[in-house]
Amino acid sequence: MIFAWPAQPVIWILAGLFGLLVVASVASRMMARAPGELRQRIRTWWVMIAVFALALFLDRVGAIALFGLVSFIAFKEYLSLIPTRRADRRVLFWAYLAIPGQYLWVAEDWYGMFLIFIPVYLFLGLALRMVIDGATEGFLRAVGTLHWGLMITVFSLSHGAYLLNLPAEGNPAAGGVGLLTFLVVLTQANDVLQYVWGRTLGRHPVIPKVSPNKTWEGLIGGVATTTLAALLLAPLLTPFSLWHSLLAGLLIGIAGFFGDVTISAVKRDLGVKDTSTLLPGHGGMLDRVDSLTFTAPLFFHFTYYLYY
Repeated sequence: MIFAWPAQPVIWILAGLFGLLVVASVASRMMARAPGELRQRIRTWWVMIAVFALALFLDRVGAIALFGLVSFIAFKEYLSLIPTRRADRRVLFWAYLAIPGQYLWVAEDWYGMFLIFIPVYLFLGLALRMVIDGATEGFLRAVGTLHWGLMITVFSLSHGAYLLNLPAEGNPAAGGVGLLTFLVVLTQANDVLQYVWGRTLGRHPVIPKVSPNKTWEGLIGGVATTTLAALLLAPLLTPFSLWHSLLAGLLIGIAGFFGDVTISAVKRDLGVKDTSTLLPGHGGMLDRVDSLTFTAPLFFHFTYYLYY
């Protein structure tokens, strides 16, 4: 089977998202002076939400494969920014090969290998491959940047895909698809809400040397409204109690902020604004999933510990 019909609450959430896009599209057209970037962002949101909806309607293996593609694009963007040595070309082949390997363990529902494949086997194996090549100049920087890239773009993001493996009995409301929808919708909403609160009320930067536009007002307002959204969506999509819903909202709001500024620190170190131009108005894939690199693993283990 290629397609699978998700639980009804998931369909309601998708319908709500497309409804919001219709409203945003009409409003931007009615605004005579709507910035071109805003209209571009909305057009790209149509594509991104359509792809996300497709993932939710695919069967489990198809959705996991689509997650793997996202990791591949994000990792490729990351490597396009990082200076690499000529001697590392053979090592990069094995790093790319780790992506289908990681998602194979997800598809096979092999929890133990899923947890240790990159942090243990790839951590040791890639360093060993570099040592065998004998290129010692720049070794520490090369191995560190490669490990870090795999951790954020592959290992972290694969936790979102692994939500699809969690038994439906643990979440009668909507199963693993509901948990994934809850995670992705709140993570992306948190990004938007922190931006809106920051633009309207923002005065005091949180980490000015890393991201001058991130303010305390944006952070607090975004986390508060994301937590409220979590309280509203949790009964539809998750098995969470009231207190667990509250904690999940706070976790996603705060972790999303730190995921965002961490990737901002990487880009600032490299002197770039966006990781690519793949998503007009948004930058690259890594720009769009930066918050998810922190929220996905933390939310997964929060849920797994409490309910599975």
